[in-house]
Amino acid sequence: MERFILSLPDEDSLIASARAGNLEAFNDLILLHQDFLFNLAARTIGDDDRAEDAVQEALISAFRSLRTFHGGSFRAWLARAVINKCYDEFRRTSRHPSVPLTPVFDGEEMEDWGWLRDPSPSLQSQIEADELGDALQRCLASLPFVHRSVLALVDVDGFTYEETAATLQIPVGTVKSRLARARAAMRAALGNVSELLPSVYQNFHAVPA
Repeated sequence: MERFILSLPDEDSLIASARAGNLEAFNDLILLHQDFLFNLAARTIGDDDRAEDAVQEALISAFRSLRTFHGGSFRAWLARAVINKCYDEFRRTSRHPSVPLTPVFDGEEMEDWGWLRDPSPSLQSQIEADELGDALQRCLASLPFVHRSVLALVDVDGFTYEETAATLQIPVGTVKSRLARARAAMRAALGNVSELLPSVYQNFHAVPA
């Protein structure tokens, strides 16, 4: 019996269609990246509701400016749009102290820091990982915006230095120096749980301001 396999358009085809004004193609592109974009915004802003607003605004802007995308990583291009909106939100809330700049925890984790977890953790290691995850979220929210965005891209989302530099439109050297400062600040702020951090946090070299 002959079998038919449905073939979905690849990303390049979807981008070409979206640039021609096909909203459905753009929506299909967003489905490929929506979890990453929301998690990036949530880590950068520290609040799920404001993160969702920032992502929606970023996607509207991205669709309107699709013709400015001339190749490269579409994921990084979208990430830059999201981070720009996050920065706008950060500046807005900074002018209005009544809006908290740190996450409000109501028993649900903003993001599962799975990169820190053992694949088959014992109860004790699970408790330690949960404790570290909560502490990381609070510390991440306390960092300056420019350090927070670099840390989120490199250490959580796995961007290379070059991808991060392209996304944030800064030199690679600036990425490295901001990342070093962010890691040092995280380690210092975590205090008694800092020994649970990955080795990259244990062996940092402070970078002069």
